Amino acid sequence: MNSIRTRLSILVFVFAMLCVASLFAQSPLTINLTVDATRAPQKILHTHMVMPVKPGPLTVYYPKWIPGEHMASGPVGNVAGLKFSAAGKTLPWRRDLLDAYTFHLDVPPGVELLEVDFDFIESGGGVFSSGRSATDKLVVVSWNQNLLYPGGIPAEKISFKPTLRLPLTWKFGTPLPVEKVEDDQVAFQPLSLDSLVDSPVIAGEYYRAVDITPPNEPIHHEIDLVGDSAAAIEMTPEMQKGLTRMVAEALNLFGTPHYRDYHFLLTLSDNVEHFGLEHHESDDSRTGERDLLTPDGRREVAGLLGHEFVHSWNGKFRRPADLSVPYYEAPMKTDLLWVYEGLTSYLGPLLAARSGLWTAAQYREDLATTAAQMGPGRPGRTWRPLQDTADAEPGEPTDPGTWLNWERGVDYYPEGDLLWLEVATLIHDQTHGQKSFEDFARTFYGGPNQGPELKPYTFDDLVRALQAVAPYDWAGYFHDRLTSISSGAPVGGIDAGGWRVEYTGKPPESPDGEESVGNGNAIYSLGLRLGANGTVQDSVVGGPAYLAGITPGMQVMAINDRAYTPDLLHDALKAGVRNDQPLRFLVLNDKYYKTCTVNYHGGERYPHLARVDGKPDILDDLAKPLLGQK
Repeated sequence: MNSIRTRLSILVFVFAMLCVASLFAQSPLTINLTVDATRAPQKILHTHMVMPVKPGPLTVYYPKWIPGEHMASGPVGNVAGLKFSAAGKTLPWRRDLLDAYTFHLDVPPGVELLEVDFDFIESGGGVFSSGRSATDKLVVVSWNQNLLYPGGIPAEKISFKPTLRLPLTWKFGTPLPVEKVEDDQVAFQPLSLDSLVDSPVIAGEYYRAVDITPPNEPIHHEIDLVGDSAAAIEMTPEMQKGLTRMVAEALNLFGTPHYRDYHFLLTLSDNVEHFGLEHHESDDSRTGERDLLTPDGRREVAGLLGHEFVHSWNGKFRRPADLSVPYYEAPMKTDLLWVYEGLTSYLGPLLAARSGLWTAAQYREDLATTAAQMGPGRPGRTWRPLQDTADAEPGEPTDPGTWLNWERGVDYYPEGDLLWLEVATLIHDQTHGQKSFEDFARTFYGGPNQGPELKPYTFDDLVRALQAVAPYDWAGYFHDRLTSISSGAPVGGIDAGGWRVEYTGKPPESPDGEESVGNGNAIYSLGLRLGANGTVQDSVVGGPAYLAGITPGMQVMAINDRAYTPDLLHDALKAGVRNDQPLRFLVLNDKYYKTCTVNYHGGERYPHLARVDGKPDILDDLAKPLLGQK
């Protein structure tokens, strides 16, 4: 193609888009959006939009880069039945050849309102919020999946008037201000596009809201529960009390909130994708149907909710500048995810412990497991530094597969936890106990509550804030930790906290006090983790099982000539200490059987924290409730 003609075409197109943006910017742009979720049990939602337009070329987008998901995860492939119309006539459109999320059409002369219709298919084929989000009894509505928006205008400048239709008997929870509820229809107050995308709705036949506002706290906090059964949404008084304390401890940690009120949105179902996604005035947390009914489940829920609540400050109010894009088609730079997610991974468990939802022992066990995962359980640290796990996030596979110990994945979460624990102990040591991490948190995340607000920061901003609390070479510290390819876990915070990581034959305790070894967890002995049927879920590169030829994807059929069971694996490990016979694994690999001989006699090994004599117990002090302390 003629290069001059190509350049002229591009210039004409860019000029047209600027003209469109200018026209929109000169007048109020409010888009009426109706999402019909009455057929959510059949896994389909219908969108109808009425958008003010001007005649001429128009580009509209389907949201692509979803905040909190750190990648181009908008499920545009789930859109079906797309139709643009004006004055009763259907308008032709074409998808952009370079971006599947972009659509082009021409608005005829005299047209002021464009109607847009499409279905969103809840196929469950995606990840995070684009994964399974509807069952026969409930739905989670992520607004970004059910709208288009015009190009050339920042998301905060586009106003939406949203309405949601639900099955008649269903109730809902959301941080969105409600204008009115009539029959099966909920009308919400107008708000900007970025606020709408930041405010999901959970709804279902089995729903309840529980007030968890601390005493004398003027801002309302609640947890909205939706589940696949009436039993799923039952909550013990102890859990309610613990969540109320968690809110109080978080407010004490950061000094002030940055929201009008806060809704923990918790979906309890075995038929939805399980994850947590942060929003400014809520979260979108999804877990198993019976997780509120068991000690193990409640512990997991407490950790998940603590993590997502912290994100209201760290990730929503304060966000890395390169993650603060003006609209959802702009790529995000993820190099500071070790702050966004890593610091949150440090603070979430702390809140669970300070609230009493975790015991101090459970908090230490969690740290021990994290340290072990990032040490002998993660040989990939010897070639891939922590910084690269953040940099590469947009290109990470949605399913990390079974070679995680060697490839690494989103290790900016667990290794970030250890990094920020060390920061907390450094602040304590450098100021001789006169300052604490809370001084940094209240400075960096504090300020007046002006409702949902975004205050971006850079790496230099972060370093300056830490330097103001505790003078230290913070830039050098982070550089060393982020670029390290040491095989050892970064346990400086645990050591400085008066503890050390050790391995014993005693399995960790579950929340009900029983010992727990998992189905086939021999990751810290053989370097091997097996599923219930013997499928090799993980084999640590360089570990005894790996060296014997056992790798992920195989299936262990027998150990020492007996059919595999999880108990047999643990019995064989114990017996191996008493004799010098190797372990014989019969494995199935691509329909071929072979015997792998593992020469290991170290018995079972599980990570724990042990006190170091003569050192102050800073770690337990960190996990104590801070209410009433300065």
